Amino acid sequence: MARLLACGMLCSTMLSAQTPVGVFDAQSDVGRVRRAGSVSYDPQSQSYTIAGSGQNMWETRDDFHFAWKRLSGNFILSTRARFIGAGVEEHRKIGWTVRPTLESAGPHVTAALHGDGLMSLQFRRAVGGTTEEAKSANSLPSADAVIQLERRDGVYIMSVARFGDTLATQQLTGVSLPDTVYVGLFVCAHNDTVLERGVFSNVRITKPAPATLVPYRDYLGSSLEILDVASGNATIVHRYSGSFQAPNWTLDGRALIYAQEGRLYRFDLASRTAEAINTGFATRNNNDHVLSFDGRMLAISNHLVEDSGGASIVYTVPATGGTPKRITAKGPSYLHGWSPDGRWLVYVGERNDEYDIYKIPSGGGEEIRLTQAPGLDDGPEYTPDGKYIYFSSVRSGRMQIWRMRPDGSGQEQLTNDGFHNWFPHISPDGKWMVFISFPLEVAANDHPFYKHVLLRLMPVDGGTARVLAYVYGGQGTINVPSWSPDGKRLAFVSNTAIP
Repeated sequence: MARLLACGMLCSTMLSAQTPVGVFDAQSDVGRVRRAGSVSYDPQSQSYTIAGSGQNMWETRDDFHFAWKRLSGNFILSTRARFIGAGVEEHRKIGWTVRPTLESAGPHVTAALHGDGLMSLQFRRAVGGTTEEAKSANSLPSADAVIQLERRDGVYIMSVARFGDTLATQQLTGVSLPDTVYVGLFVCAHNDTVLERGVFSNVRITKPAPATLVPYRDYLGSSLEILDVASGNATIVHRYSGSFQAPNWTLDGRALIYAQEGRLYRFDLASRTAEAINTGFATRNNNDHVLSFDGRMLAISNHLVEDSGGASIVYTVPATGGTPKRITAKGPSYLHGWSPDGRWLVYVGERNDEYDIYKIPSGGGEEIRLTQAPGLDDGPEYTPDGKYIYFSSVRSGRMQIWRMRPDGSGQEQLTNDGFHNWFPHISPDGKWMVFISFPLEVAANDHPFYKHVLLRLMPVDGGTARVLAYVYGGQGTINVPSWSPDGKRLAFVSNTAIP
């Protein structure tokens, strides 16, 4: 009977190692564990609960439960993680691990959050070698932690933060793992008589852009994500192997409108299906499109070849589709906002080699220049009460968030920090703005594809910014107003290579 039970436990482990769980290929206990671990997946929240035993992950061997996926090349692993309960051992561990095999004594690189809040980059260089450790400056006791582990051309990069804060990063070189590895989430109890549990949400396994990718010719795949602002939980509702960008909510909250390969599509959130919007001859649209406040009209930016040399021109069209009406005579003009009363459109236009903010009657007419400062001004958007236009400007040396009165007066800077901040979007109640932050390694006047970016939330009058999402994206992630009508959710696009 004992032999039959042992066989049953072994067969169960082998079976579990063959069964996909969420984005993972399988799950397994690694090393010697007295109590079998498990993984459960909640498809609604897209979160994982992992239970694991094991004596430790240290010295010359590791014992833990592992939800894993086989992966090759460069990758970015990201999650929001926390322990369940007070736990038994202060050095119980959860996080990401990268390993060439499922052998307990094998080499690895691991981003481990300990029960006492220690965050460390642990690694073993060779089979049977002793574990080494590089401790993070960030201590995260009882943390709601963001844990990222990236492999970039043989360099391993751990980035961690308490959720809502900016990331602290450290790099590891000199550890050689094969190209194809097991990557995934783990739980180790640090005591093989108990099971410890961790919850992992916002789990993303990203295949980043290769160095050979040519911008605006080659594209990664796109994921449409819905972020609950209160909880910070983001779920993927649609994926596409090509590029779509810049989602708007419809006024009824039932659908999103995004740009895909020159066309605009309406994505129904209930059926999870997309349908092209009829925009007549306007089939070379970029991602600058905005619904009027009453939801009836759509303003678009289309590249008209016939008489503008391919420059972007602003048009309006019924939100349900129809024949576009040309609004701007000059190009390039990139549409970004409607006034709440529907009378005005605001956009960025290049005139005489300067990019400035302009407004124009929504029915057509003479454009009015609102900004005069040298350098790029971009992304103008009205507040719901119509009292301000928010925009981005490089006039201070970095791209930062500014605002002005609708006539261009009273221009004032609202952010001044260690990021380039773009595309402020005001919440429906007028109290908050969300914007996208690029690292300073990106040029101040550029918002490229395929970068580590942050979506941050700030009071509309300025103040402390809080991170809402840690995203691999950039161009097309949140270029247009993307709050839900009730102000509870945001829509955005992230990117990864999708087979």
